Amino acid sequence: MNGIIKAGLVGLGKIARDQHLPAIEQTGGIDLVAVASRNAQADGVNNYPTLDAMLAGEPDMDAVILCQPPQVRYEAAREAILAGKHVFLEKPPGATVTQVEALITLARAQGVTIYASWHSRHAAAVADAKAWMAKRKVTRVSIEWREDVRHWHPSQPWIWEAGGFGVFDPGINALSILTEIMPEPVTMLAASLEVPANKQAPIAASLKMASASGAPIEAAFDWRQTGKQTWDIAVETQDGKLLLSEGGNQLTVDGEVMVQAPEGEYPEMYRQFVQLVKDRAIGADIRPLQLVADAFLCGKHCPTAAFED
Repeated sequence: MNGIIKAGLVGLGKIARDQHLPAIEQTGGIDLVAVASRNAQADGVNNYPTLDAMLAGEPDMDAVILCQPPQVRYEAAREAILAGKHVFLEKPPGATVTQVEALITLARAQGVTIYASWHSRHAAAVADAKAWMAKRKVTRVSIEWREDVRHWHPSQPWIWEAGGFGVFDPGINALSILTEIMPEPVTMLAASLEVPANKQAPIAASLKMASASGAPIEAAFDWRQTGKQTWDIAVETQDGKLLLSEGGNQLTVDGEVMVQAPEGEYPEMYRQFVQLVKDRAIGADIRPLQLVADAFLCGKHCPTAAFED
């Protein structure tokens, strides 16, 4: 593809305003020309109430960026692909594995790009952690991903509904890093899901996984943490210990800080998307989503106290 990618964004919520709009502004090769949102408008672009209206009003648009809740993303992505548009999916890429697999198949058939974005994989220290682990035998992994849902997802009832993922909305970020840095495949063995009495999605989860060679992998996700947030992945190997902290932006090896950098994940994702579109390529790794689906399939549901968000 030649020239600048003309993109439209669907769903002008917190993540779009905080991350997508600034990242697009910083990225060469892509311009935002339109936004579709029921309840908000963006400055300096054409605004539409729906994706249908945006597709009709912007016939020269090249790509669609989908930032709405995962429960409605499949139909929107399918509509955009059938209209010949490249598609950028905010994470999680869909409400089910089969939905995303169907979208990948459709994108290939239509000759357009589909990009399932995993922003945490682009954290500053993830590539270095992957390279360090590739040369070593992993013996144990421990993940702690604890944050305050009231801070990160204020007034977002969809996230507590079926298909909204609950605590797996942030937890899938940890799983996206895990599947990127592990030199072996990861298998879900068991899970425990804490579901508030007044919600349909879990507020906390404990996962037991294993690598292909049998190394234990445990993860604890919780949405009730206040104060300092915790986004840590600790790895033990036969030749040293690694800690990825700050969501993947700090790397410590055997107690020594090796990488420490500010967040720059979304601009890197957009640079990757621009290249994928130019190459007419597919960028859709669904392993993190598969692990979440497995946790729901094998997980023991544990009722817990009602939660008022």
